[in-house]
Amino acid sequence: MNYKKLGNILGKIMVIEGVLMMAPLAVSFIYNESLTHKLAFIIPILSLVIIGFLLQISKPKSNTLYQKEGFALTAMVWIIMTLFGALPFVINRDIPNYVDACFEIMSGFSTTGASVISDIAVISRSSLFWRSFSHWIGGMGILVFVLIFIPESNEGSSMHLLRAESPGPQVGKIVSKMKVTTRILYLIYLGLTVLEICILMLDTPIPGYENDQLFFSFLTAFGCAGTGGFGFLPGSMELFNPFSQYVMAIFLILFGCNFSLYYLLLIGKLKSFFKSRELKTYFLIVFLAVTVIFITLIGKFESFSQSYTTEEAFRHSLFQVSSVMTTTGFTTTDYNAWPTTAMMILFMLMFVGGMAGSTAGGIKVSRIIMSFKGVHTNIRKLINPRYVPKTKFEGKNLEEKTINDVFAFITLYLFILVAVIFLLSFDPINGSTMTVVSDAGTYTVKHGFFSNFSSALACISNVGPGFEAVGPYASYAGFGMFSKVVLIFTMMLGRLEILPVLILFSPKTWKKI
Repeated sequence: MNYKKLGNILGKIMVIEGVLMMAPLAVSFIYNESLTHKLAFIIPILSLVIIGFLLQISKPKSNTLYQKEGFALTAMVWIIMTLFGALPFVINRDIPNYVDACFEIMSGFSTTGASVISDIAVISRSSLFWRSFSHWIGGMGILVFVLIFIPESNEGSSMHLLRAESPGPQVGKIVSKMKVTTRILYLIYLGLTVLEICILMLDTPIPGYENDQLFFSFLTAFGCAGTGGFGFLPGSMELFNPFSQYVMAIFLILFGCNFSLYYLLLIGKLKSFFKSRELKTYFLIVFLAVTVIFITLIGKFESFSQSYTTEEAFRHSLFQVSSVMTTTGFTTTDYNAWPTTAMMILFMLMFVGGMAGSTAGGIKVSRIIMSFKGVHTNIRKLINPRYVPKTKFEGKNLEEKTINDVFAFITLYLFILVAVIFLLSFDPINGSTMTVVSDAGTYTVKHGFFSNFSSALACISNVGPGFEAVGPYASYAGFGMFSKVVLIFTMMLGRLEILPVLILFSPKTWKKI
């Protein structure tokens, strides 16, 4: 285990987090917040920078990081970032409980969007900015950014870090050099974010918030880019004009795509872009889900409280499908009160998620395709033992190891999901009722099995809001401390796709061979 190299990279990460915290500190000065709110960021910034530089004093003899070290470091980085990232909320008393603050910032960095804040109106502007900015930081991955500054080694240290943090079953370079790859990815990410901010600024301001249009545009773009979903107004995105809601829906779908495909567009390889099987499947799922939900909402096949015009039904269908499919969690209406068919589609989309190589969570469309292909191949082999499998994906033959890895991931995903549901069942909140006030009216929901199921699913898939007692107009504030700690690790497991966290806590990782 190359401990000096681990400490060196960890120190770089801490310094970078301190530098990134200067953005919400600047917001605190712009809005002339109290000294306490400024100190809430100054203290963590100084702590991170000092500790970070101290960790970099001892230079490693070798820059090599092997796979287990890369995976363990990735999980360690996310824990350290969460522990320090939670401090501003505690110091400025916006979220006085440290466990709640860790839940909130882990939800931010992991781009989950689940919140323990019951009244968003009382949160300071600097805290609102830090919450949403954490989505943008965690969306592409902080280690992907740091790879720009890490020297490449012959042993592939940078690739191990990229594989540990990047979502999807297959991760690789889009050009020969890793540094160039990461720069391209971040430039595309930054470019799309800036473009969305500019388009959102074209809309008319929200009544009552005329002076906040630029601020809200930044927060919205951060949430869409990272597919995070922290709301910063009552009702999430409900108060925004239809124009902005359509813009968000389109950009959510764009950020749910594999960023490597955008590189193909930039270099003019249109044929390769449109040949992507995963891209076609991704848009097909979005199209079918929007169509079925739209028909369900306007068809009145089941009695429900909302009354939509045809345009509203289409807009809410498109927005919620794009939000849930990309595991963002923004809402424009209370889908918790939708017909059963519509809710079931959203529930299934939580499992699927976006494309590999995007900022979205979930199992990923590519894994879904590979699993079906793997099952089909196994059935063919059972029917004809002499059948020689030739399973292809994106024009390439899939190795049996890749298919087995996909099945292993889905098995682990489902096992952890069941385990988390079981642990949540011990929470005293079970059996209690709560009143929900939304655009669908006022109604009462009971916290039961489906609330726990959707909580666990929403956290491991990094969606955010679930159903029933953790629906779009509710929060996770009612859970006990133990449940919140369980969900904190569940969000991290989902964002890092399980293995880095398991490797970090495996005793064999730290044993000398």
